[in-house]
Amino acid sequence: MKIPLIKPYIDDEIREKVLEVLDSGYLTEGLVTKQFEEKFSEKIGCRHSIAVTSCTTGLEVALRAVGIGEGDEVIVPDYTYPATATVAPITGAKSVIVDINKNTMLIDYDKIEAAINDKTKAIIPVSEFGNPLDYERLNKIKQEYGVFIIEDAACAAGAEFKDRKTGNWADISVFSFHPRKFITTGEGGMITTNDDKLAEWMNSYKHFGMNMSKTIREGVQFDIIGTNYKLSNILSAVGLVQLEKIEMLLGRRRELADNYICLLSQNENVSLPETTEFGKHSYQSFCIFIRERDRVMAEMREKGIEVQIGTYSLHLHDAFKNNKLVKLFETFENSLYAFNHCLVLPLYHQLTFDEQEYIVDNLFQAIGGE
Repeated sequence: MKIPLIKPYIDDEIREKVLEVLDSGYLTEGLVTKQFEEKFSEKIGCRHSIAVTSCTTGLEVALRAVGIGEGDEVIVPDYTYPATATVAPITGAKSVIVDINKNTMLIDYDKIEAAINDKTKAIIPVSEFGNPLDYERLNKIKQEYGVFIIEDAACAAGAEFKDRKTGNWADISVFSFHPRKFITTGEGGMITTNDDKLAEWMNSYKHFGMNMSKTIREGVQFDIIGTNYKLSNILSAVGLVQLEKIEMLLGRRRELADNYICLLSQNENVSLPETTEFGKHSYQSFCIFIRERDRVMAEMREKGIEVQIGTYSLHLHDAFKNNKLVKLFETFENSLYAFNHCLVLPLYHQLTFDEQEYIVDNLFQAIGGE
């Protein structure tokens, strides 16, 4: 049996929508991308959604929109994909890397406050693996210290905190549509905000700095120095159709996650990360903590089960060591625990309960215990 980590959800309706775009001859960003943005705002409940080439470029745009640049500091978690910490140096600012909470694998809010100084202008917390952040705690930090909250929501489409969806809480949130995500366009991202002025600036910046309010009759006007981070109609077509089915896709993921939780409860050598209190997980990834993770991972892969590490401890990598635009704040015991013990199990729409039992049976054989 071969079980992949994830399979993108691609049905005939998606294929037809892509062919419709190809037949139209209008392949760059246009009406379909606009529809994708509008549908995303509708599903999330936010005022503005802006499609971009990736979550990484979206985070860069967000930092530039709030004026982050040389001399500023941006606080990020250590346990995350490198993109979270690379965007501040791209703007000339410094990334300040702090530890995470061991139980949730989310940024440690106390560490944020300890790391804040007069150079701190923003925080990029990560709703890791689809686990929502404690936005009320973050809002208190924002109010007390006058910083921006720019959320890396790469994994968190559909996640909720107190019945309000991720993408509606931070000053700016940015989502990913990489194939590891259950809403995917192959590559791509979406910025969300409820701030009209920030949305206007970001939409202009990704269109070469064009004034997007000008009509054809008024002519083209470039107001700022911008770049090209547009998302094509082809990619947007895939995301648009998937987004229309997000409740069905989320429901299936949560059903599969609940089944994993039931099956895994039978072994004392497996523990599960905690979901944020008052939060609703979207399960972009289903994570567990185990001992001897690398050995277990190798044995399961030999059985045809594609399991994977969670993500990376950034302070271990050369890009973030001895870098003048990176500050490592204190120690990283919790990040190291997650990096060494987190294992991601297969999770995708087409996965069956029988396949989950096969996965868990082989997991139990590899780790032992009862």
